[in-house]
Amino acid sequence: MEKKSRSLQIRPFKQSDESAVVALWDCCGLLRPWNDPHQDIVRKLQVQPDLFLVGVLDRQIIATAMVGYDGHRGWINYFAVAATHRQQGYGHRLMSEVESRLHELGCPKINLQIRCDNLEAIRFYEQIGFEPDAVVSFGKRLLPD
Repeated sequence: MEKKSRSLQIRPFKQSDESAVVALWDCCGLLRPWNDPHQDIVRKLQVQPDLFLVGVLDRQIIATAMVGYDGHRGWINYFAVAATHRQQGYGHRLMSEVESRLHELGCPKINLQIRCDNLEAIRFYEQIGFEPDAVVSFGKRLLPD
């Protein structure tokens, strides 16, 4: 059972957050050589920037969620909580905010992708009501990073 969380401030990303956000993603193992996180941030700030959220605790960014809604499905990328702040309710709090914002937009369903070897993330999403979909994920790069 998760502990009661201290007050987590959830707000939209600000440009001054960039280095802390990328460092968090790195510490959480979310970075891959084929994705430039700085370019991903630039791209996100051009589309629904208000859905790029950070969680701040004691003036430190400890969580992120890059969220989108295409009119059919909501998508979550770069969902991260600093390892030192896990199991304290912050991930649940951030996901609740994400779900609330998507619900307000009329979003009927959220999709996300998890790497097969990320068992901790799989357990987290299962605990909060996500279920595997019977789909195969495909991708095709249009722009090199």
